[in-house]
Amino acid sequence: MRLSTANLFDNTVATLQNRQSQLQRSQTQLTSGKRISQASDDPTGAAQAERSRATISRIDADNRALQASQNAMTLAESALGDASDILQQIRETIVQAGDGSYTDDERKALGAKVQDLRNQLFTIANRTDGAGSYLFAGQGSGGPPFLDQSGGVKYVGVPGINQTGVLAGYPLSVDGRQAWEQANSGNGSFVTAAGTNINTGDAPQGWIDSGNLLDPKALTGHNYTIQINGNSPAQTYVVTDNVTNTVVATDNYSSGKTIQFDGMSMTVSGSVVDGDQFTVQPSTANLHVFDVVDRAIADLNATGRTGPQVSQANNSDLRDLDAVMRNMQNVRSQVGETMNNLDNTQSRMASLKLNAQTEQSNAEDLDMVKGISDFQSQQTGYQAALQTYAMVQRMSLLQFITG
Repeated sequence: MRLSTANLFDNTVATLQNRQSQLQRSQTQLTSGKRISQASDDPTGAAQAERSRATISRIDADNRALQASQNAMTLAESALGDASDILQQIRETIVQAGDGSYTDDERKALGAKVQDLRNQLFTIANRTDGAGSYLFAGQGSGGPPFLDQSGGVKYVGVPGINQTGVLAGYPLSVDGRQAWEQANSGNGSFVTAAGTNINTGDAPQGWIDSGNLLDPKALTGHNYTIQINGNSPAQTYVVTDNVTNTVVATDNYSSGKTIQFDGMSMTVSGSVVDGDQFTVQPSTANLHVFDVVDRAIADLNATGRTGPQVSQANNSDLRDLDAVMRNMQNVRSQVGETMNNLDNTQSRMASLKLNAQTEQSNAEDLDMVKGISDFQSQQTGYQAALQTYAMVQRMSLLQFITG
């Protein structure tokens, strides 16, 4: 096969240019640290890197939403803690007011203290997240979710919770109605109270405690009336189921004696008279924090009450305060659990982001050791090509004749 001098020159130049191109590409990779600078460098690797970048972008968006939720839940948990502390102070004040030696004026002074605490509680109920949204607005409210009106505090928020727009739906608020207006009345199972239809027309001289649940399976969900018959010391009590209109318990009465029926027990104390009645009703989830506090303030401001009336009012107020505090603690626990879940989600998202970053790096980043080695090899090859080209240039027939 005949090889012309021009063909030899062309092949040598083409090889030299190819070496230059490879050397330039290696130099660019070393400078940028990327194996792929454009899709044509490695279409498969570029597609994998693009998928990883999309995953990282989604995770970053979810993480921003999660951080907003964490901030809201942290503030809500703090607000519920502050509210619980104030309710505890109100409870301690009511316990103090139960001292039989206190005068009406002294109880009024305690009522003024509770009023101040109540105002602080109202401020907490309308606390914001610092960005203009209300922590207890539920699914939204154009203004403060609680309004203090003449008839008491009213919730005007939308029950439920507001969530972020991402698929996971992280909470941004707390259901204000659940936290502040849906405590179980009484002891959580039933509600005891002094009756209103006293046969003698006199104020009851006895009081009933909040009672205890003995057997949940025995509860009927019915209303009951406990009536005292006779005069001391020969008195009896009769418990009537108002739904079935049947007597479910009867026995001799003595102050402080436990009365048991249908899985419940309670104690009536004091100097009751013939015809005095007490009621037992099923618990309902409609006890409002501010209604309980306002009722306690009204009781503290009341004058001319007898000792048993003070005891009955205090027992009822403390019972209801315990109920709303218990409900608020339950909501606070739910918020705390949500915060734990958010923390766990954040950890999982960090792991997913790290995996995506690793995949992206594997797809497009340059192995520096290999890159330096390749660059040195290509540099050596390029130098050899230059030397070869110089030698080929001197191999023409004209140079041979003139040489």
